[in-house]
Amino acid sequence: MISTSTRNFSNCLWIDANVYLGSVELAAVCAQLGKNPSVAEYIDAVKILDTMADDIYRYLNFNEIEEYQKEAEKVIPIYAA
Repeated sequence: MISTSTRNFSNCLWIDANVYLGSVELAAVCAQLGKNPSVAEYIDAVKILDTMADDIYRYLNFNEIEEYQKEAEKVIPIYAA
């Protein structure tokens, strides 16, 4: 079983289940294939993401997005109050 959860404790998803933690991309490939992919299958399935990487992953860098920078400037840190 594949999970994108940040927790992997005994029997959290099913009794005696073998749970593998992975990225959203890996979970999507597993869902498409119905199994855990080989390295080659994974690379083949996600190669389209390389063409869209700038748009997909830019949202992970909030500090580089102008509208978030403007909002962050308005925040007063607790230790400065």
